[in-house]
Amino acid sequence: MANKTRGMSDTSPATSTAEPFGLRVPRHVAIIMDGNGRWAQRQGLARSAGHKAGARAVRKVVTRARERGLDCLTLYAFSAQNWGRPHEEVEQLMALLVEFCEQEHDLLMDKNIRFRVIGERSRLPSDARMAAELLEDATRNNSAMQLIIALSYGGREEIAFAARAIAAEVAAGRMTPEEVTAETISAHLWTHDVPDPDLVIRTSGELRVSNFLLWQIAYAEFYIDPCCWPDFDEASFDRALQDYGLRDRRFGGLSASDEEPR
Repeated sequence: MANKTRGMSDTSPATSTAEPFGLRVPRHVAIIMDGNGRWAQRQGLARSAGHKAGARAVRKVVTRARERGLDCLTLYAFSAQNWGRPHEEVEQLMALLVEFCEQEHDLLMDKNIRFRVIGERSRLPSDARMAAELLEDATRNNSAMQLIIALSYGGREEIAFAARAIAAEVAAGRMTPEEVTAETISAHLWTHDVPDPDLVIRTSGELRVSNFLLWQIAYAEFYIDPCCWPDFDEASFDRALQDYGLRDRRFGGLSASDEEPR
């Protein structure tokens, strides 16, 4: 599948297909990776073991997403609110980020995947920020798929960032308040150059969006998997894609079955 980047305001449905489904495959899938701690607790292990198992699940899903022809995969790895967790756990998560960036370099290069980070990266420890930026630089020219990791990320924080940037342009006289549109806001988000998610997957059975891509998921389909993230594998991902492929996406309009007879 060709890698064609759409603007954030483009909500037209994806039309690609991929074997073995013969169904529409989303261009952009976003995943709320939830349940590492609960998985570890059920195994009688420390939370750190759950996060390590979750990192292994990331590799499986990234590889499968590339095989299925996605343009973009966004993973919610660490929220702006996660800084409130115990210091030791935060340190472990940042160490896992460094490890991931170092160990997955060859996979991303081999699969032609571009790595990117969105979020308040200035809050990341210097070693974690440097590891992420090195991987961003190394994969910058890869074009088959984008892997976006949301780190120190919050949807409200992202919208506030966009509002400040737009306000600065208005104050400088480069834009009038009347010229601010939904497209203007989209263009100032951290995800300004990728399409909105077609499908949002959340693991562990929770039914909330947790401050994730609040602007971008306005028309996304949702898929809730009851398993904890470390147990989410290639087959789980395929089931989510199959479920998505059978849905009728209307974007506020009518489907053929809704049309009134003439």
